[in-house]
Amino acid sequence: MSGGGGERNVQELFSLTGKCALITGATGYLGAAMAAALAEAGARVIVSSRRLADADAAAQRLPRVDVETSHHGVQIDHMDEQSIQSGFAHALALAGGRIDVLINNGHEASGSDWREVSADEFNRHLKNATGYFLLSRLLRDHTVARGPAARGSIVIVGSMYGLVGSYPDAYEGIMPASPVAYHTLKGGLVQLTRHLAVYWAKDGVRVNCLSPGPFPDARSVPPALLERLSGKSPMGRIGRPEELKGAVVFLASDASSYATGQNLVIDGGWTAW
Repeated sequence: MSGGGGERNVQELFSLTGKCALITGATGYLGAAMAAALAEAGARVIVSSRRLADADAAAQRLPRVDVETSHHGVQIDHMDEQSIQSGFAHALALAGGRIDVLINNGHEASGSDWREVSADEFNRHLKNATGYFLLSRLLRDHTVARGPAARGSIVIVGSMYGLVGSYPDAYEGIMPASPVAYHTLKGGLVQLTRHLAVYWAKDGVRVNCLSPGPFPDARSVPPALLERLSGKSPMGRIGRPEELKGAVVFLASDASSYATGQNLVIDGGWTAW
């Protein structure tokens, strides 16, 4: 049921003005678009990268909705617990002691398919989930420490490959199969989202997953793969980074204030086949 008078309009619900968002992996192909979306919605954005210079440069490229809004870069390697602790503390200091939104997007890739991947490489790839959890817990603890009225929103970036297997014929003869460790990781992130959501709802912290479909960087993958992926999509094309902007702002903002534990799939209909 909706409330009575004094309801916020849709522009107010989607606005991130006055909020601070920390996004990891913000220098990447999709991370840069999501960071820009947060800034365009009015947030102060703290962007992270494993290299501080890259994070600072990415922060400087972000739009500012007013002269008082400032964006900053921090160094976080989410595969390293100490880096997570120090990077979050630095982000908190730059944010003036308050972070409202965490976008867990950073990703250390693995290129080995099921034929070649070693046990060590497989386990290393799953460590991405550990970093996501540790950062999420820091945001949750920070929110609780701010008091009972505080609210936090965590968005974990998954993948359609956390829901379905890949088509072997999409990759055959072009490149190795979609990495088995990647599929295992992304499926686990969906379940991590659900688990944390039900435990942290009472703490005022929402946890949701955003799962993109085929969003390869056309500048770095073979044209033949782009053609095959497009042919597998009901929409007949791959996604554009800007097509994640609305989704990430929705999950980060009060527009989704009654949504937690959900997996929002933006895949051009791929998983609807």
